[in-house]
Amino acid sequence: MSNAPHALLILPRLYVQNANAISSPLTWGFPAPSAFTGFVHALGLRAASEFDLRLEGVGIVCHRFEPQVFQPAGRRTRVFSLSRHPVDKDGKSAAIVEEGRAHFEVSLVIGISGDELFDGAEVRSEIATRLQSLAGGLRLAGGSILPNPKGRHYPPRLQLWPEDAAEARAESRKLRRQLLPGFALIERAQLLAEHGPNALEALLDASRLNFEPPAPAPDPQTLQNADWHLRRKSGWLVPVPLGYAAVSPLYSAGEVANARDNQTPFRFVESLLGLGEWLSPHRIDNLLDLLWYHRADPVAGLYRCSNDFSPLETTA
Repeated sequence: MSNAPHALLILPRLYVQNANAISSPLTWGFPAPSAFTGFVHALGLRAASEFDLRLEGVGIVCHRFEPQVFQPAGRRTRVFSLSRHPVDKDGKSAAIVEEGRAHFEVSLVIGISGDELFDGAEVRSEIATRLQSLAGGLRLAGGSILPNPKGRHYPPRLQLWPEDAAEARAESRKLRRQLLPGFALIERAQLLAEHGPNALEALLDASRLNFEPPAPAPDPQTLQNADWHLRRKSGWLVPVPLGYAAVSPLYSAGEVANARDNQTPFRFVESLLGLGEWLSPHRIDNLLDLLWYHRADPVAGLYRCSNDFSPLETTA
């Protein structure tokens, strides 16, 4: 478990336009957590020239999500709205790689550590305002961050975080109101492990809609006319791209031809999927449970994001 940050920064109601909606070969929709941890890493690099602070971990709370899709006439499925430019030399639409896009509104809860945080409330307010300004000049999941027309109603907030568990819960009750209405993305790795021994089958079973006949099973002759029902889920469960797993050894820098960077060791990887859940922030006892972290294990060949949410710490 990562060391707890000294403070939490809330960047509320960021409007993001044309973000990437295809984060893995098997899923589409809301961007992967790695897009947000990467955003925080880039923000920390920008802030390093002005502040002696460390940005570590990010909580993701979505308030609105609008995939750019449409339903063609005569079809049940939806397809992405794609732009086809530039045209080819004959004036026809060029062949393109499908790029899914989405607009969304999100609040970020960012862990911050550093001695400057203890220089007073006025200094913390200045840091929060400056970090929000720096964030507006970055891209999030490939999308552009637009000015919030109601920004004066949602100012950034930088709050020192208490080490005492009871005080942290009390502070969470105050701050989580700023995150409503919305849903926070958390990891449910334990629930996936309990769902079945085969990880892929367990992931598919937990994230899809399952129609079942009544129990006990009716006679096969009458099964077609039985009263089938939709199996209830334990929550709003979704498959989540968590990062990458190695499928090759780690090659030395420059050993692999045509690599983008010949100064960095290289290895081939494939997407790593896990189980996540969208949970209302009012069910989170401690906002630290929302934070996602980069956690790389080169020896095991895992480069993934994870968070430390525990279902035992939720409230009704």
